Amino acid sequence: MTYQVLARKWRPKSFADMVGQQHVVQALCNALDRDQLHHAYLFTGTRGVGKTTLARILSKALNCEQGVSSTPCGECSACREIDSGRFVDLLEVDAASRTKVDQTRELLDNVPYAPARARFKVYLIDEVHMFSTHSFNALLKTL
Repeated sequence: MTYQVLARKWRPKSFADMVGQQHVVQALCNALDRDQLHHAYLFTGTRGVGKTTLARILSKALNCEQGVSSTPCGECSACREIDSGRFVDLLEVDAASRTKVDQTRELLDNVPYAPARARFKVYLIDEVHMFSTHSFNALLKTL
């Protein structure tokens, strides 16, 4: 039997499963359903409120094989791979361990290229506040 952290085991897999973030969920669902998406989103808040979870669900909604909608199917290969953390076009980066500007530039070198399998390439940069000033500047030049 493999050990899995409870927070990961019971992590919400759809917008409907999210608890306590209804205003954010509603705004994202409206944007998805009306096809009025922005090129970047910044989720802020205290630890444990669901920022990373919300970003993963948004990635599923954008890249679901059933089409862009606020209700990803959760059963296609893209949805399953995003849930398991193996989706090639969802790049999750822990900024706390990649604070140097060279590491940030290396990450951003792939931005101009089209997604390999998905509709959208998603960069999920966790703990972005840990970036150095030079790393922030490199990121902002890309955005």
